[in-house]
Amino acid sequence: MTYRRVFITGGGAGLGQALAQNLAAGGAQVCIGDVDPLTGQATADAINGTFLKCDVRKPEDLQNAAHWLQTNWQGVDLVINNAGVAQMGPLDATTPEDWQWIIDINLMGVVRTTQAFTPVFKQQSHGTFLNIASMSAILHLPNTGAYNATKAAVMALSETMMLELEPHGIKTHVACPSFFRTDLAKNMRASDDSAERMTKRLVERSRLGADDIATAILDSLARGDKHILPHPKTKQAWRMKRFLPFERYLAGLRKQVAALDARMASAPKDLS
Repeated sequence: MTYRRVFITGGGAGLGQALAQNLAAGGAQVCIGDVDPLTGQATADAINGTFLKCDVRKPEDLQNAAHWLQTNWQGVDLVINNAGVAQMGPLDATTPEDWQWIIDINLMGVVRTTQAFTPVFKQQSHGTFLNIASMSAILHLPNTGAYNATKAAVMALSETMMLELEPHGIKTHVACPSFFRTDLAKNMRASDDSAERMTKRLVERSRLGADDIATAILDSLARGDKHILPHPKTKQAWRMKRFLPFERYLAGLRKQVAALDARMASAPKDLS
């Protein structure tokens, strides 16, 4: 399916930017919604698109975006819920304020965007939501509890949307990328230095960049995949979790975590 009119939250940088560039190269009109006017406008200018200042914590911003698209583009075909942040650290060191911050953006940002654009899609009798979750939606590593919880919630919400909105001609897909080279760690909050170092190292040492992940996601979207898992290892781990006895799955995961901890213990401490 060709998407002529696209709206992307958090589209000014990282994966959102890569998705915007890829879609624009394919002929789509792309509207970038981003809280940062500098990166958002720069990305829009580079792809001959449109920028709208948009904070997913503010329902009025999303309602204004939906109204703008109806007024100026007579609607929208694809809405990508991409805006997100990371919070890392042990459960007992993660503050209620950090929990509220990440829930407000990662989960409620998707909820608010969905509520703003569902009436538009219903009026058109068609439309597609692409929700960007994470491998953390299905593989729950330690010291990432808040991030895991919000991304698992995005997965649950997406599967709810698949059934609830389908009778109105609205499709929903959810993407679960693993670590890739992006600027997610730039705005990350961490309550533990080792968790911050681990996250930055996994991001920086990934073989894949945002362009690679964007291409894989859009290829899967074109095939109609409901669950989009662009990393082969994530697909394998998801199958293991679904089909193995859970204790056996946990035993394998413990070995992987121990190996990761050993690598981190021997790595240089300064990543600045």
